[in-house]
Amino acid sequence: MSDVNHDQLYRLAESQAGYFTTGQAEEAGMDRTTLRYHARPGGRYERVRRGLYRLRHFPSSQFEHVVAAWLPLRSTGGVVSHATALELYDLADVIPDIVHVSVSRSRRGQRPRPGVRIHTFQHAPDPGQVRSAHGVPVTSPERSIIDSLENGAQPEQLELAIYQALDRGLTTPRRLRAAAADRTTNARLFIDAALKARP
Repeated sequence: MSDVNHDQLYRLAESQAGYFTTGQAEEAGMDRTTLRYHARPGGRYERVRRGLYRLRHFPSSQFEHVVAAWLPLRSTGGVVSHATALELYDLADVIPDIVHVSVSRSRRGQRPRPGVRIHTFQHAPDPGQVRSAHGVPVTSPERSIIDSLENGAQPEQLELAIYQALDRGLTTPRRLRAAAADRTTNARLFIDAALKARP
């Protein structure tokens, strides 16, 4: 137990809303027996679910449920996407009841997780289409809007998200059109119509 780097694990968990995985604990020098010991009632950590733990007295945050959903998919290259990404950018009036995370097609056999909808990228994002928000990788606002549209989100909500993103400088008409260029015809027409109708 003496070679466990609790400070390293704490710093890592601190950057992840208080959460860490079994693998991350092992990287900090903690074996599974020691982890179970610290996750007992009254111990340093809480076991959230299989493979996921939380610092017991770490303050809660508004988006910790998103971090907890994304963290087990981190090693797959998972990226928070769709309506959840819009929520993190504060571009959605409707708060999704599940967390949307996208993974590459090569990682599509992921085990279902409660409260998480796993999407597979049909068009993998390039590095410019992924940003960081609230400590997790998130698809860009324009990518999130188009993914949400193609996933069946309400067009009125997405028009509002477009206008808010433009007003707050999170995207530009050019980037919106470029993001829609290689997507469905419906997505291209929707973006063009929303930009023309902008108040």
